[in-house]
Amino acid sequence: MFKSLLMVIVALSLLVVCLPVQAAEKKFRAWTDPADAAHNPDFKVQGEYKGDGVGYQVIALHKGRFTVVKCEGGLPGDGFNGKKQETADIDAAKVREIVGSAKHVVRESPTLGAKAPEGAMVLFDGTFAPFQAHWRDDNRMTAGGLLCEGALTKDTFGSFTLHLEFRLPYMPEARGQARGNSGLYMQGRYELQMLDSFGLAGMDNECGGIYKISRPAVNMCYPPLSWQTYDIDLTAAKFDSSGKKIADTVVTIRHNGVVIHDHLALPGPTPGGVNNNEQAPGPIFLQNHGNPVRYRNIWITKKD
Repeated sequence: MFKSLLMVIVALSLLVVCLPVQAAEKKFRAWTDPADAAHNPDFKVQGEYKGDGVGYQVIALHKGRFTVVKCEGGLPGDGFNGKKQETADIDAAKVREIVGSAKHVVRESPTLGAKAPEGAMVLFDGTFAPFQAHWRDDNRMTAGGLLCEGALTKDTFGSFTLHLEFRLPYMPEARGQARGNSGLYMQGRYELQMLDSFGLAGMDNECGGIYKISRPAVNMCYPPLSWQTYDIDLTAAKFDSSGKKIADTVVTIRHNGVVIHDHLALPGPTPGGVNNNEQAPGPIFLQNHGNPVRYRNIWITKKD
């Protein structure tokens, strides 16, 4: 009886509001719940619009101002031919004029909600048991069953296949690296960036970029507060008997179902990781960059 009560107390101590508002919200407000953000009039305007052979990405800039990015051929991953035209710092009336009859759409990744295959390790599913089993004791989850930024696995991994779902906050006042920033460190040493890069160029320090190594083939970042997916296939670096590296780590990454890195060789660790020893397996690390990023449905299959 005492042991059961102790377990409940431990569980409740971990299910706390995750210090998100410690965030760069010292300066910028962040919404983490779409229902709350829906009361913000700009949130209703921002997002993706689909027309006949054209797509529009409308970025909220705060206080009724927006940037519209016109995507020729359609939205990224859905017909976009790589050509963009940007109209910056306009009001909602001008947004409506530009998008015309295009329909406001909400896309979902084709791998959203993907179930762990047989033999996979479920790292996080919103319940306490896998959370306690696989994440360090100082990690946190919300009362609603979402994992908070700053999480580090107890487990380490060599080669693997990983599925992870993440949601970036709505921070219309913020810009650049202050806007919904986190990162997925594969093996604790190679950063796959998470950032509200919706409508931006898609650089190596934006969503889907491998920091300091490679920009994504296409910027597949959805609007803030959309659930997004990363599906990663990683083959670990190889070393000979003398410890000399004979093959780099190689990754293929899908962002919201679209290949953004195809058999990309990673020449070495990126900054900010927790384990730079490429000869050893490493953890999954979800960076805390001061913004309330949330994660769910995380599972991994070891290939070693």
